[in-house]
Amino acid sequence: MRQSLRNPFWVVIGIVQPFLYLALFGPLLIPIVQSTPGFPPGDAWQVLVPALLIQLGLFGGLFVGFSILTEFKAGVVERMQVTPVSRVALLLGRALKETAVLLTQGVLLTVLAIPFGLRAPVGGVVVGLALVAVLGFAASSASYALALRVKTEEAFLPIVQSVFLPLLLLSGILLPMSIAPAWLFALSRVNPFVYVVDATRAVFVGDLFSATALVGIGVALVLAAASLLWGVRTFQRESA
Repeated sequence: MRQSLRNPFWVVIGIVQPFLYLALFGPLLIPIVQSTPGFPPGDAWQVLVPALLIQLGLFGGLFVGFSILTEFKAGVVERMQVTPVSRVALLLGRALKETAVLLTQGVLLTVLAIPFGLRAPVGGVVVGLALVAVLGFAASSASYALALRVKTEEAFLPIVQSVFLPLLLLSGILLPMSIAPAWLFALSRVNPFVYVVDATRAVFVGDLFSATALVGIGVALVLAAASLLWGVRTFQRESA
């Protein structure tokens, strides 16, 4: 965290892409929401902003493995692994730092969305940001584990990109999957992130205890637990 605080510029850089979606795509979504049946409850900003927050968590978390690859080549990871430090701590220290950065970016993005017209209950915004934090933790842990397994940028980048694009398109981030054709909607149901996106949209309109919200929260927690387990085992295996 001290490293991040020394250069907070990267926190701002991280929200540039979501802000461009907010400024350049959001106004286009307003007439579509008003004229297209099947959209989730809420206005255009209650549909778009939660999705951008999830995109921020996914995009910011999945690519953090590049940092540990740099440290791996420099021998930093190897020196840390021969210390008596807990392997859980080695992973948590990194993943929680990335989660804190993503949460800060999420708060900034939510505040920037208010002048555009975002109106959401405070409780829903808090729960939505918590979902972003959990998802960011899961993505960061998985990214670190994958990076330690492949050990090279040449292998890491194609894998992440080939996984990220289908997850992005099938999660309903750009447009809700509720307006998709039946076959595409059915295909999206195998993507766990679509449930987190739907849950975030639900809490932004105040449906904190709806089935959609509870299922999405449960999926996010399961993803975080599975990613943490994978990451810890990978750190332990690399130390053996």
